[in-house]
Amino acid sequence: MKKRSFEQIGESLYEERLPNGLRVCVVPKKGFRSCCAVLAVDYGGAHRRFFLEGSPCETPAGTAHYLEHKCFDLPEGDRTLEILTARGADPNASTGPDMTAYYFQCTEDFEENLRLLLHLVSTPYFTEETVEKERGIITQEILMGEDDPGLRLYYRLLGMLYERHPARERVAGTAESIREITAETLALCHRAFYAPGRLALCVEGDVDPERILALAREAFPPEPQPLPEPDFGPAESLLPLERFSREEAEISAPQFVIGAKFLPAAQGGEALRQRLVASLAVRTFLGHSSPFFTGLYAEGLLNLDFGVDIEYVPQAATLTLGGESRDPEAVLAALRKAVEELAAQGLDEERFRRAKRASLGARLRALEDFESVCFALAAGLFEGYCALDSLTMLGNVEKAECERFLLDALQPERLALAVFEPKKEG
Repeated sequence: MKKRSFEQIGESLYEERLPNGLRVCVVPKKGFRSCCAVLAVDYGGAHRRFFLEGSPCETPAGTAHYLEHKCFDLPEGDRTLEILTARGADPNASTGPDMTAYYFQCTEDFEENLRLLLHLVSTPYFTEETVEKERGIITQEILMGEDDPGLRLYYRLLGMLYERHPARERVAGTAESIREITAETLALCHRAFYAPGRLALCVEGDVDPERILALAREAFPPEPQPLPEPDFGPAESLLPLERFSREEAEISAPQFVIGAKFLPAAQGGEALRQRLVASLAVRTFLGHSSPFFTGLYAEGLLNLDFGVDIEYVPQAATLTLGGESRDPEAVLAALRKAVEELAAQGLDEERFRRAKRASLGARLRALEDFESVCFALAAGLFEGYCALDSLTMLGNVEKAECERFLLDALQPERLALAVFEPKKEG
């Protein structure tokens, strides 16, 4: 395996891409008892339409999430979660708009657990009976999400921003959409997206990198398999479809979310740099120590529930900020004014340096979280960069880059505001 050393953070990374396309990376941690493995799939809720060997395919919303659930079934009837847990592992899985991941941490029996994880992801087993059995469980999960006003408000905003891109749809789908998912649907998507060429295995712990590579070789066919060509539709305007929405909901205080679309960078170093610039920019400009937040907090327009998020999905990216406020429209007006002042004065130099130091510190602390490191490595592999380069690159990010990002992403005509208000009595 190819070895890279990151002397600034005292880490080494071993990488290899097998002939079948499977990417493997290992961060050895000599002397540590805990080990973590993440097997990630370059497939998420946004991958609804694709071409496979020239044939167009369209799947219902929620298919990737449904497939994640069913991958824990094996033809021999093994209950993989129970087996992993009985061995002392902490297994889990998750599906986002861009990626599905199967992962575990443990302090013993790591190779046996990894072999089982690779087996369950590489072994498709779908019957109409087992698929139907899972439908009720997933429906309940969807209904629980619909009871979450914050989640509903977030997807209301995405529906205001995006006209066609599947980023506007819930990853789990709806109770109606998952009724269309069959065993045949899941088998098709497993064949298309769970091919080794769309997988990444990332491991951190006291392990032998070459041994991890050998286990990966054993689990998958050695030859490349046909890969899908995702179709996200034509490019959308950066302007929102709707600028303002107000609805009543079963909540005790008004909630709001402001959002805007921006163009994600191409793959590779440009993609990593954009993520670092964007993260540092919003920390400096909108974080809890920023004049924007502290000023509105002092006026009683924001509280500590206020948060900012940036989400990247294939061919789309969204910046959102929100929380509780007695006057969400005043928050939007304050944001527009702050952007005007930014255009005239730029970011405060000392505040920018302080935010950069805080960001560097947070990323250094994150290196202690093996799961976080493995997830970041997997996401980077799919985007063509190495996540461990982030600390060096972040140190080189300049204030002017952050200013340009903010002034572009937060243009007044791009902003949309969605509000939920408490239901009026009677």
